[in-house]
Amino acid sequence: MKKALSLISKIHEKGSRFIIEKLKENGIEGLVPSHGDILVLLYKYEKLTMKDIAEKIHRTKPTVTVLADKLEKLGYVERKKSMDDNRITYITLTEKGRQFKPLFEKISKDLNNLLYKNLTGEEAQMIDKLLEKMV
Repeated sequence: MKKALSLISKIHEKGSRFIIEKLKENGIEGLVPSHGDILVLLYKYEKLTMKDIAEKIHRTKPTVTVLADKLEKLGYVERKKSMDDNRITYITLTEKGRQFKPLFEKISKDLNNLLYKNLTGEEAQMIDKLLEKMV
């Protein structure tokens, strides 16, 4: 009965493969599924510190730094110093990052449709609720 972690791992792998395939189909190179956690936050909040991002996605600051560095190198985000406190650096979207949002949302929607396709609405809500309890 205790096979949740194994099943969650398989779902995660299936989702990652789907995302990579869709990015490739759309000519997007260099992005990986783990970049999505940062992008979704920036689409919602527009600018965040590394610390804020790390807390919100439950990753270490060094891990977030590596992901943000790659996103910056690819042109999706940039670092901006705070006008109020020079010690604070924000991560913000570039124009390229903002232009990527419709494709990002389409891939996310398509992935959710794939993952939930064999579930009723009630089952999907129950799965979400149970997984939230596990986290």
